[in-house]
Amino acid sequence: MKQSLNNVRFLLVSLSVLLLLSLTGCWSSQEIEERGLGVGLALDKGKESTIEKELKERGGGYPERNIMTLTYQFVNPQASGSKGKGGGGQQKPYMNASETGDSVHQMIREFSLRRDGPMFSPHLKVIVIGEDLVRTYNLKQLLDLFFRGNAPRLSCLVLISKGRASETLKSKETGDFPSFRLIGIADNQYRTTRILPSMPLAKLEGKLQSGSSFLLQNVISANGEVKFAGAAVINGKTKKLRGFLNEKELDGLTWITGKGKGGLVKSFDKKTGQLMIYEIESMKSKITPHVDGKKISFDVNIESEGRLSENWVLSGSSFENTFLKRAEKAAEKEVKRLVKNTLEKTQQEYKADVAGFGNRLRIEHPKVWKKVKKDWDRTFSKAPIKYNVKLTIKDYGGAGSE
Repeated sequence: MKQSLNNVRFLLVSLSVLLLLSLTGCWSSQEIEERGLGVGLALDKGKESTIEKELKERGGGYPERNIMTLTYQFVNPQASGSKGKGGGGQQKPYMNASETGDSVHQMIREFSLRRDGPMFSPHLKVIVIGEDLVRTYNLKQLLDLFFRGNAPRLSCLVLISKGRASETLKSKETGDFPSFRLIGIADNQYRTTRILPSMPLAKLEGKLQSGSSFLLQNVISANGEVKFAGAAVINGKTKKLRGFLNEKELDGLTWITGKGKGGLVKSFDKKTGQLMIYEIESMKSKITPHVDGKKISFDVNIESEGRLSENWVLSGSSFENTFLKRAEKAAEKEVKRLVKNTLEKTQQEYKADVAGFGNRLRIEHPKVWKKVKKDWDRTFSKAPIKYNVKLTIKDYGGAGSE
């Protein structure tokens, strides 16, 4: 019995020692302050900075073509609570550094020659590509490094910049973090029809492989401020920038796809000319393809329910059914105008199906799709498209006009 108790005690002591050893932590760990924590990246057409030129002249460097400039945004671990010299404002929480060359991977490794810590990219939040670069070079080639799973997660968002992409990674506000600001704006899709569903690397890779044209969110910048302004049209064959949809055209595109989560329609009362605002509570759209021999056409049926959120009409009552019908018709007219302008831009000017008409044809008429998919954008540009819009005001708030 005594021997048995001793064996139990020995076993418990042994287990305790083993547990203590497992709690010693990661022996190969590294302090986060010692890493170059990258959270944002911008790609632009090549433009060497003065310091880059001087360093290369002195050190030689490696054979390269200066086709693009990569700007990395790092977290500044020393910024928290620190003050500038002479009692100035706080340091910015980020630092931007640039390299110019012809290989994304090589440029990233070049930072190791300029920084005292290793680069760490798994927390990269956003990649912004300048319009000049993506007009010239294939998007699939530019992002090949990231599609291969080299450090950044495939949840990283991709945006196009009208202007220098590096400018979107700057802010005039001391405490602002430009990369996080871009992600925050993308999350506002439920507030407006002018923000596309987010396009992470994982989804973008599929778009590029499909061979179909598609959209990427466009962002513009000026004096440290940014704004999402329309969308970039990416050609399915060349994988390059074809052009841009402005904000109103993106509005119309959202109505065609029915993928909006919220937003407003501004219209004017036919009788008085006064302003009325329709707030979207739900939206859906159905694209129906029709095949008659070699002729392909489409019907688009758009439906939405919402509320009258603002009304400047002084005569009549907001509670009257006749007035609500008038408000619905005014909003429907505006949506039809937006849809018409968007279809004209995508069919006549860009000849690019970015709304998913081809996908509906593929689903409902797969044999026909196999015949036309190789040159679908051209076929789409000639296809007749009819559209119907039905908006219903379900709520008009608690105030009516006298």
